[in-house]
Amino acid sequence: MATLNFPSPSISRRVLCATATAALLLCHGAAAFAATPKDTLVVAFAFDDIITMDPAEAFELSAGEIMGNTYDRLVRLDINDPSKLVGDVAKSWTVSPDGRTYTFELKPGLKFASGNALTADEVAYSLHRAVSLDKSPAFILTQFGFSKDNVKDKIKAAGPLTVTLETDKAYAPTFVLNCLTANIGAIVDKKLVMSKEQNGDWGYAWLKTNYAGSGPMKLREWRANEIVALERNDNHYGDKPKLARVIYRHVKEAATQRLLLEKGDIDIARNLSPQDIAALSANKDIKLVSAPKGTVYYISLNQKNPTLAKPEVREALKWLVDYSAIGDTLIKNIGVVHQNFLPLGLLGASKENPYKLDVAKAKALLAKAGVPNGFKVTIDMRTVQPVQGITEAFQQTAKLAGIDVEIIPGDGKQTLTKYRGRTHDMYIGQWGSDYWDPHSNADTFTRNPDNTDDAKAKPLSWRNAWAIPELTKKSDAAVLERDAGKRKKMYEELQAEFRKTSPFIMLYQQTEVAAYRSNVDGLKLGPTFDSNYMFKVAKR
Repeated sequence: MATLNFPSPSISRRVLCATATAALLLCHGAAAFAATPKDTLVVAFAFDDIITMDPAEAFELSAGEIMGNTYDRLVRLDINDPSKLVGDVAKSWTVSPDGRTYTFELKPGLKFASGNALTADEVAYSLHRAVSLDKSPAFILTQFGFSKDNVKDKIKAAGPLTVTLETDKAYAPTFVLNCLTANIGAIVDKKLVMSKEQNGDWGYAWLKTNYAGSGPMKLREWRANEIVALERNDNHYGDKPKLARVIYRHVKEAATQRLLLEKGDIDIARNLSPQDIAALSANKDIKLVSAPKGTVYYISLNQKNPTLAKPEVREALKWLVDYSAIGDTLIKNIGVVHQNFLPLGLLGASKENPYKLDVAKAKALLAKAGVPNGFKVTIDMRTVQPVQGITEAFQQTAKLAGIDVEIIPGDGKQTLTKYRGRTHDMYIGQWGSDYWDPHSNADTFTRNPDNTDDAKAKPLSWRNAWAIPELTKKSDAAVLERDAGKRKKMYEELQAEFRKTSPFIMLYQQTEVAAYRSNVDGLKLGPTFDSNYMFKVAKR
């Protein structure tokens, strides 16, 4: 695993050279730096969850932020009002009277970072590629009836600047359009990607670590668990970023991020603890910005474990979390206790939080389940805060009911890989909405159309082997309901049943906080990680 080496404060400082190459050396320099260059934004961020830089496969929160800054798509969220959409490469769009055909007119003169033209053909190719590769996020598109066999007939370039999409059913238009804001809808450089193909792989092997986009920034380099370097894309159609480059440094420890920020070695700190935030709020050289995120944190219970599969055990564990203490300490200012799979801000999101720490109630449920003396179980945990602190707190409260929880630590890639293979007992993680519609979360928490090991769709419910045919039907019905009031009620009912019976202990909804140097302007956090637009930031 690559690690960052932080210099001793006693070592003399020197100014970081403003070239991109020197900027990349931030991770390895033997000296501490007094200030970052005015044309370079340096961000400390824990991004050990990144697995790939291919937008057809990237499905992690940190990777999503990189995609949002480097790839265009047809439409984007309006970050000032996420209930609205704005055109990205599309200048306009229409929906047919039968609600199944979407026609997009593109802006003229678009180019990729490579200089190649971006036309309707490239848009269609990108969506064909995403569906055909069929990686984890492909369901966002295939849920509309697109498949490897029909996608070229259903998604077409109807002219140089016209793209049409034909869905299998008449969905709510906002649902379809919101799905196209997801990273799976990113547009890739067809000419460049095809030149990198190997044995018909759609350039998949190459794009894992390379770049073929048209966004405001372009990816210069990614070194896992170390650095992501972005540079301004002067071929982008919109206003050019004021900064020449953005450098993400992988720094997991909140205290280290705070120290680097205070010294001026970084411009933005992203993973601060409540204590660090409180301390920095008194620093006149530091400012804070925050935003509620469409990201929820949870502990999940693999139903392949026969003990965790008992309904009484599932419920007992929900009574063995000290939500109040976690809310008052570990997530103070960075989250709010939230026991529902829909984050607040989405249609139908519930504010009901019925669970609290109640050891007696948990013990009674365990006795009813036939395990009055508790049991042993493991939990896979990514070693970042506040996840680690929450896991350790849960370990202590579970022990009060005789449950011995062994913590298995790992980085983001390690724990995610095991989780996706559903070989865990328990797992603590987060889920960020892929698009701003309640189905984004219902589709993963309350749908599991095939619970077999080789299932095509592998939502969170599948990862935890939770077979739910009736909830799946209810979720399918909710996404087709075009009356907003009726649809809202359907999601409220789904959440009520989920709270009671699911193998998910919902913990909190994230409030993302960033601390930044006072010479940084224009930093605004979006409702999703892929709408954290670093390309709009400037420095004085």
